[in-house]
Amino acid sequence: MRIFVPPAQLAAGELTVTGDEHHYLARVRRARTGDPIELVDGAGRRAHATITRITDDATVLSVGAPEAIPALPPLVRVLLPLIKGDRMDTALEKLVEVGADAIVVWPAARSVVRLEPGRRDARLAKYQAALVAAARQCGRAQVPTVTWADSLSAAVAALPAAPDAARFVLDPASDAPLASSLGEAPLSDVTFISGPEGGLAPAELELLSSADSAFTPIGLGARILRAETAPVVAVALIRALTRS
Repeated sequence: MRIFVPPAQLAAGELTVTGDEHHYLARVRRARTGDPIELVDGAGRRAHATITRITDDATVLSVGAPEAIPALPPLVRVLLPLIKGDRMDTALEKLVEVGADAIVVWPAARSVVRLEPGRRDARLAKYQAALVAAARQCGRAQVPTVTWADSLSAAVAALPAAPDAARFVLDPASDAPLASSLGEAPLSDVTFISGPEGGLAPAELELLSSADSAFTPIGLGARILRAETAPVVAVALIRALTRS
């Protein structure tokens, strides 16, 4: 069993867990005194613990020394446009499962939905909670980050410019497979961007193909994938190709 705790609480000694994580242990998993638990802080550390007491309101743990979780290169980032309805939730969940490390949500020109400034913090908190739940379900110890970019240009400007970084735009019109676009040198950082339900607008594709942005167009096969499917396939492919 695995639960998430805030980084400041992950330390050797006794820890009392309440709220959602207590409910997960006591009600969902029906844990008992003496059961082993893995604690993770979602930021790269974990610790082994044992349940010493369970009450109606809390679970008490005896926690061992935390240890660092080795990162699996490359860091994989997805620039994910706003997608309509529960398809956004599906995309976030599956991106966690296949190994995305960072997700940047941005308002594409052809996105069906819009997110008002006053609702962004609450929506991002909802997205982050969904990432935590997906990480727990799939057995992943590190929770991806989710952030907001006000525009495509802002999202691109924030990307690292390291020589061992790569940028790919998922373009249904491209016949270039990901494998042939990687090169031979190991990559430390990979960014994928995909379009919303209506695809990327011409101005967006122009920005991505400019010398300053340098996104390489790649295809994912003969069929046009849905907005919530394409980035998931791309991340799964890069993890398979890099064996991480």
